[in-house]
Amino acid sequence: MTNRRKFLQSSAAGLAALAAGHVGAVAATLPAAAPAAKPLVISTWDAGLAANLGAWKLLSQGGRALDAVEAGVMVTEASQNCCVGLGGNPDRDGIVTLDACIMDHQFNCGAVAALERVKHPIQVARRVMERTPHVMLVGEGAQQFAVAQGFALEPQRLSADATKAYREWLKTSQYKPVVNIENSGNRKVGPVGGPNNHDTIAMLAQDAQGNLSGSCTTSGMGFKMRGRVGDSPIIGSGLYVDNEVGAAAATGQGEDVVRMAGAHTVVELMRQGLTPTAACRAAVERIARIKGDKARDIQVCFIAVNRQGQHGAFALQKGFSYAVCNAETQQLLLPSDYLLR
Repeated sequence: MTNRRKFLQSSAAGLAALAAGHVGAVAATLPAAAPAAKPLVISTWDAGLAANLGAWKLLSQGGRALDAVEAGVMVTEASQNCCVGLGGNPDRDGIVTLDACIMDHQFNCGAVAALERVKHPIQVARRVMERTPHVMLVGEGAQQFAVAQGFALEPQRLSADATKAYREWLKTSQYKPVVNIENSGNRKVGPVGGPNNHDTIAMLAQDAQGNLSGSCTTSGMGFKMRGRVGDSPIIGSGLYVDNEVGAAAATGQGEDVVRMAGAHTVVELMRQGLTPTAACRAAVERIARIKGDKARDIQVCFIAVNRQGQHGAFALQKGFSYAVCNAETQQLLLPSDYLLR
């Protein structure tokens, strides 16, 4: 039987501090959101196109959003490239470590971090949610749990793309995020090392019943320090879901998302009445204020869906896109607006 826990019960108290001070007045003037087409799934970057179709197979048949966001990002985890999953870029020691989290419409959530040799960390994260009293397991403990749950340990080896990228990185061993690396006509963000450095996919879905869920999975920044964990598996930073309000997820420089609990901040801004796009923008603006002159050295992006099924996104810098799939449009990649011009 499922063992569920509640995490971060929603509260509206003290939310005025989340915005620049004018959010309450702006929210009061916003018209009521018109219901959008349901079901719906959105996800980050162009990898989200294939992932969305994996989720849509369930959503289009009346399936639950929770099952859809798990199945969708598994498509990306299974791809053997320098993107997400075991094909991702390694850490500085040449070892691939994976992070993932998942959250449903009832505040149930689970996560894993620094997990090695398991093909689908999102599945392990869901098992943490459903079969343990915890929210997150990390490192060796996460792997032991995965094995106990019947997950196979894959060979410890790098994909061909990751091997090439790692050998190139070893020439200088410099760890520095690079904004907007060109890849197949789409602008990307990631650390130096290869033609496809983007290392995260985040997904949000609303099913036909109106319930929301989200997932996030990553191989983390390529060539990170051993043991580094970013925002992606952290509930409230990389992902947050409140079924009464909406859901949000992040991608980009994880450390800066963690500093201001990015996904939770976006949801709370939607609670005040901001649209998904406006809420994402307000969160990005906060990061820009925190970073100051260093903001141009990084990229941070958010996606969001509100309870009416409206979706939106916003990025710190040019180059972010997100994929949308519903009954009307199943292969749509939308460019996100951005702050720094």
